[in-house]
Amino acid sequence: MNEPVKTTKTARAGVGWTLHGDGRRITAGGVVAPDERLSWPRTVGIGMQHVIAMFGATLLVPTITGFPVTTTLLFSGIGTALFLLITRGRVPSYLGSSFAFIAPLTASAADGPAAQLGGIVAVGVLLAVVGLVVKALGARVIDAVMPPVVTGAIVALIGLNLAPTAAGSFEAQPLIAAITLVSILVVTVLGPGLLGRLGILVGVVIGWVFAAATGGLADDRVAALREAAWFGVPELRGPTFELSVVLVALPVVIVLIAENVGHVKAVAAMTGRNLDDVAGDALFADGLATTLAGFGGGSGTTTYAENIGVMAATRVYSTAAYWVAAVTAVVLAFSPKFGALVFTVPDGVLGGATLVLYGLIGILGVRIWMDAKVDFTDPVNLTVVAAALVAGIGDLTLSIGSVELGGIAWGSIGILVAYPILRKLADLRS
Repeated sequence: MNEPVKTTKTARAGVGWTLHGDGRRITAGGVVAPDERLSWPRTVGIGMQHVIAMFGATLLVPTITGFPVTTTLLFSGIGTALFLLITRGRVPSYLGSSFAFIAPLTASAADGPAAQLGGIVAVGVLLAVVGLVVKALGARVIDAVMPPVVTGAIVALIGLNLAPTAAGSFEAQPLIAAITLVSILVVTVLGPGLLGRLGILVGVVIGWVFAAATGGLADDRVAALREAAWFGVPELRGPTFELSVVLVALPVVIVLIAENVGHVKAVAAMTGRNLDDVAGDALFADGLATTLAGFGGGSGTTTYAENIGVMAATRVYSTAAYWVAAVTAVVLAFSPKFGALVFTVPDGVLGGATLVLYGLIGILGVRIWMDAKVDFTDPVNLTVVAAALVAGIGDLTLSIGSVELGGIAWGSIGILVAYPILRKLADLRS
């Protein structure tokens, strides 16, 4: 017998759903809305697809930065649950590790993990504040403070600043890196459906298998894998706050805002629902999740575009599936064996993967310009972007007293300060 269609009191909190149709199939031309679900077996199956979609990217960030994999996975699951609650189940999203944190975490590696976590906390707090401001003033305030020309430049320079790191990892094991890179490209371009969207994960697995077959895995990491327990508590550690590290990390907020707002707009377009009133809640939730991750030892989070592909392919936007994904992530976080396995991924595999990933972050900035039709015949747009990009790509590093800032910070600060000033001067001249 079919389950009855009913509205539950808990739906307002994002943890209750009405049954879509008979629960077995999607109505013709329709979608499963965020506050609906299919039968639980089907919902669990779709939730597992979301786990697969987020897995490669979420685990790659701690693998590259040296953060505990299981801790990052734990806080991504907790963060996703908080996001669903705070947005009252209206915005289906998984909060996975943000690639934007790789650059500042790499740049501040010498300062130690506690200081790096302090940078993550600072980013999370600022993002949460932005969310509160947007909730109070409306989503348009973001475009007023950070127009697309500024947002695109900061996103692009964050990705391109990492180019030397990717090249260095590639050079460490060039054959393994090449196998990984080619696998990612082929699977992404030729892989059907969901497989194509998992190109990076598949490429990393192929690269790892090749490395294992050719002796490319580090002996000490393989030994640690053998000795790791199947079950255990994730490693928790707290932050310290150093001004130089915080200043390097803060520009990441621009990326998180762009990703978050873009995610909300994408879901609104696909479901045919106006979600402008929940944009502030989504930003606040992401900021809170990132803050908690920083206080506990995990990497910062962001809304995941990877999971939009699953929703588009299945036409299922039910937040019930995301609860399944969140719970699964938390369960996996309690397996040290799993974390040790991820840490056996060698430099060559990371080099092949990051050659694509870092470029994708840079291209995301270009996409922001294209979508907004930014006019680069305008001398203000042209010059401020040019200076910011070169500062970021060249990793311009200067000190103010005892505080040393790198290319990401200088490029971001430069365009945030220079653009409104030059724009005002240009408007006065005309």
